[in-house]
Amino acid sequence: MDTERHYITRSGWLRAVILGANDGILSTASIIIGVAAASTTREPIILAGVAGIVAGALSMAAGEYVSVSSQTDIEKADLEREIRELEETPEEELEELANIYIERGLTPELAKEVAIQLTNHNALEAHARDELGINEMTQARPLQAALASGAAFSFGGALPIIVALFGSVEYMVFLQYVFAIIFLIILGIVAAKAGGSNVFKAIARITFWGTIAMGVTAFIGHWFGVNM
Repeated sequence: MDTERHYITRSGWLRAVILGANDGILSTASIIIGVAAASTTREPIILAGVAGIVAGALSMAAGEYVSVSSQTDIEKADLEREIRELEETPEEELEELANIYIERGLTPELAKEVAIQLTNHNALEAHARDELGINEMTQARPLQAALASGAAFSFGGALPIIVALFGSVEYMVFLQYVFAIIFLIILGIVAAKAGGSNVFKAIARITFWGTIAMGVTAFIGHWFGVNM
């Protein structure tokens, strides 16, 4: 029998990768669009884009590490409290576990037997999974998320830079908009394939909000007469 593929195992790093790449494309393209609107030469456009990638990648990695570390701290605190409760009130914890299985549809007798067997096997693992919702597949990994987010931002940001390197400076604003949407569509397809979700929904979601983000950025810049 072939091993089943479960996409939930990818949720820890996939979210960080998609978010990082999406931000990299949008942030860098927006910066380049702002500078290109006020410049007739390529050098300041490239410089601004590269500076945006460096700052953005570091910011994304640091932010992801801090946020996921906070989640990890919460998980650790819950597990430590669960360990104390298992040591101090084992019977109450066994009853609590049995009630969880009853709520899921087992008979009281079967629920009690399942709770006893799982407790004898690994009490903490049973409570972490069924009471707290913590398991190995979805457990937070700060370093993995930070590296994935930073690398993805750098990759996403490099795409508008490539357009800026080879595209016409005269039509740079238009080229950045068009290619940013193309890159977002490709990102949506990759995200859907990696996560096992609907391709068209992923494309629609990522391109819609990407277009909104770039449109709002351009509108604000035009409204206030500010070049980003």
